[in-house]
Amino acid sequence: MTCDFDVFVVGGGPAGLAAAIAVRNKGFSVAVADVFQPPIDKACGEGLLPATLRALDALGVRLGRHDGYPFDTIQFVDREYNIRACFAPQFALGVRRKVLHRRMVERASELGVRFFWGTQVNGVSERGVTAGERTYGARWIIGADGSNSRVRRWAGLEGHSVRLRRFGFRQHYRLRPWSGSVEVYWADDAQAYVTPVSDSEICLASVARNSAVRAGSVVARFPDLSKRLREAQPSSLEKGAITAMHRLKRVYRRNVALIGDASGGVDAITGDGICLSLHQAVALAEALTRDDLASYQREHRRLSRVPTWMGLHLLSMDGRPWLRRRVFSALAAHPRLFSRLLAAHLGQASFSDCIRTGAALGFRLLAAAA
Repeated sequence: MTCDFDVFVVGGGPAGLAAAIAVRNKGFSVAVADVFQPPIDKACGEGLLPATLRALDALGVRLGRHDGYPFDTIQFVDREYNIRACFAPQFALGVRRKVLHRRMVERASELGVRFFWGTQVNGVSERGVTAGERTYGARWIIGADGSNSRVRRWAGLEGHSVRLRRFGFRQHYRLRPWSGSVEVYWADDAQAYVTPVSDSEICLASVARNSAVRAGSVVARFPDLSKRLREAQPSSLEKGAITAMHRLKRVYRRNVALIGDASGGVDAITGDGICLSLHQAVALAEALTRDDLASYQREHRRLSRVPTWMGLHLLSMDGRPWLRRRVFSALAAHPRLFSRLLAAHLGQASFSDCIRTGAALGFRLLAAAA
């Protein structure tokens, strides 16, 4: 079979588009297929932290302040504490998922990526990809088709461990943002996220282990937040998704490589999913340039270390109100610790720095318990 494309990407979400852009920047011919039509939406918190914005900019995806709502502070709130950390002069951006997808499609189109929107992919092999009514020859195939990846199954890469699966829901409201901050509200069994996405709209998302828990039930436990949202009108339908911490034994086999949620995932609580996918895309493009997917495997594991570490530690407080109270009390008493954790989250600290910060927090917790 002739080679129609150097690289065929299955899945046209942010991970697949990032891979297409990064690979096209290396001079390869690239195609992307997805069963949906753009712009593709997905339930998520919609806050892009500074590291994510830098990674998008490096790929040539330009997001300006007019595309969303800038913020420079993160707040963790429960019924007793309100702790915050600021990353100014950097800024983050609350951006509607459809806006992000549109900007990424525009960049990929500028580079000459070929799209097959509204096209079902029915199989992959060493020869290529069967999409729609025909099979396209491809030297490499990238699976970017999400956490329930069929490409992963077809390639025989299913062996993975799932640490935790949770359920997320998201809805938008017509409401002027009341702060330049993303706010994370911690209930005993769930979290709710408030992210400003424009001058007149906020995104309300919730994540819980129980699929019956919705953002409204979390909001009701916080009177100030409930009061703010009482008169707000929904501006979108509620959407849901599953978020999971899971890791694969391998992320490639022969000429197939996985990226994004198809290659493993971190819980939504980290806010790192898209950023991680962007860095994976760059690493994968470098590996294809060298015809060395084993190097992608190594870099993939390295990239996931800090987000996984952060996710596991944040999730240790989920469902353990006694532990959350102790951690929040320590962070409130020592604000620099929260700032150091945020620096690690923003990619401004090494993995060893994360370990040292975690040890410092652990020491504070032991001292408080003594």
